[in-house]
Amino acid sequence: MAIRINLALQGGGAHGAFTWGVLDRLLQDKDIEIAGISGTSAGALNGAALKAGWIEGGPEGARRSLDALWAHVSMVGDMRLMPWMRPVLPFAAAAASAVTSAWETAFPVSPTGIAAQVVSPYAFGAAWRHPLEPVVQRFDFSKVCAEDGPQLFVNATNVRDGHIGVFTGQKITPNALLASGCLPTVFQAVEEPDPVSGKMEAWWDGGYSGNPALFPLYGHGLPDDIVIVAINPVRREVVPTTPLEIQNRINEISFNAPLLRDLRAIAFVKRLLRAGKLEPGSMKDVALHLITDDRLMNELSASSKMLPSPWLLQRLKRAGRAAAKGFLTRHRDTIGKGGSFDPRSLLD
Repeated sequence: MAIRINLALQGGGAHGAFTWGVLDRLLQDKDIEIAGISGTSAGALNGAALKAGWIEGGPEGARRSLDALWAHVSMVGDMRLMPWMRPVLPFAAAAASAVTSAWETAFPVSPTGIAAQVVSPYAFGAAWRHPLEPVVQRFDFSKVCAEDGPQLFVNATNVRDGHIGVFTGQKITPNALLASGCLPTVFQAVEEPDPVSGKMEAWWDGGYSGNPALFPLYGHGLPDDIVIVAINPVRREVVPTTPLEIQNRINEISFNAPLLRDLRAIAFVKRLLRAGKLEPGSMKDVALHLITDDRLMNELSASSKMLPSPWLLQRLKRAGRAAAKGFLTRHRDTIGKGGSFDPRSLLD
């Protein structure tokens, strides 16, 4: 009998290639069935690629689809440069990683990082284009939105009220995926109808309100087991001192806060269930699992999130596969029987 799991996939720009590796390894396990996926930013892109590929060719189709996604991402170059800039600056995409690295070594701050603080993406007006738009347009949305296969939930943040928007089914559009990863200092807000009200709204990165949101995975018919694939370190031992390091840590704390909030709620419900203060079955008793590599993520620079070089993506994929293999070796027998990760370990 297949072991059914849900996946909760964090966002983190190019670092989402770590999740690519995790999924690639999980999809090779014939005894694991992915029932639901909640994803934000790069996590949403991974989820959409997995779902579309799964519909077309099962687990192997999902692996091929993920490979294609990250091959296309690797051709984007610096995600802070718009497509129309590349013919004007043909060297920019190839040189961006080396130039930024050299600049950070000399001055400990990224030149494009400075620009993001003083130049609004709206300064380009109608000439602005989302650099990931060509990548997203490659998806077959008849498969991404299909009723069959894993249930997919895409998270974005409403600019006006700060509430989370969860897009699922036919409401997962190219704009919904772009909205899920819309960093406001780099990209213009994405316009898309609210998934509940239908009112046209402006959206920013889902990491501000759910990175990723866990509650969509509590639904009827979905398993209790949720495997969180985390790519933003909760703890860093080194206190940031440069402007870029400080901004990066602010973003990590902001993007981890919604997940920690959800984990705190799960821990509270578990405590009430153990104490007999809730009737068994009255609330979902979530079984949590965690796949991460904090050591690697602490080593990578903040700028690398926006610079998806083929070398970096392959390094992250290998790390993700290794992390998933280690997780399965240690905890495979626990899946379906209980959690292998105590949320209090991140909350205490």
